[in-house]
Amino acid sequence: MEGQGTAEGEALAAEARRDLAALARVDTPSVRALRRLYSRALANAPAAEVLRFVRSLLPGAGWPERLVACEVLASHAGALERVNDRVVEEMARGLADWGSVDLVGVTVVGQAWREGRVTDAKILAWARSPDRWRRRLALVATVPLNSRARGGTGDARRTLRVCRALLGDADDIVVKAMSWALRELAKRDPAAVKAFLAREDARLPARVSREVSSKLRTGRK
Repeated sequence: MEGQGTAEGEALAAEARRDLAALARVDTPSVRALRRLYSRALANAPAAEVLRFVRSLLPGAGWPERLVACEVLASHAGALERVNDRVVEEMARGLADWGSVDLVGVTVVGQAWREGRVTDAKILAWARSPDRWRRRLALVATVPLNSRARGGTGDARRTLRVCRALLGDADDIVVKAMSWALRELAKRDPAAVKAFLAREDARLPARVSREVSSKLRTGRK
């Protein structure tokens, strides 16, 4: 990952691992409370040191370590500005569960992609991957392009390009992500989504057509 940082980033990561292992209850509120401590500890640290902290948490990481790594990175503007294709590729290694993929996709990858620091080529390469989790990650990364809560303003072109690349994918992990991606875009550009559904109806999984059409019709999930 870009930036060498200092040994302090590695030491803090080791401390974070110990703190996570000592949690009496491993759930989102508990892990996030711990993450806030490390965000504060690194708030004024150089970007390279934050990247060293994140990198040191990734090997063998489960969802708790990834939550701390992603949210610490996302909360440090200087470090987030250094996220590029090489960084997100490192963050994608070893992803093999729903929660971690979605966390990385919406918290880091999609936001860096929206700001132009991650390329379309990287996301489309994931869409063509034999790894089902990378294909899901490509779709999840479209959510911050369109989600108001994630800072998105709408990007039909990039969202639909990724969806089009995965139209023939029958893996349920991927199908559910495509439904999510299109429903999120529907909040911003319903006309583009309606046109996409009409044009690609024959190739769209039935679940996607049903859920996205319902979203367009009712405004509800």
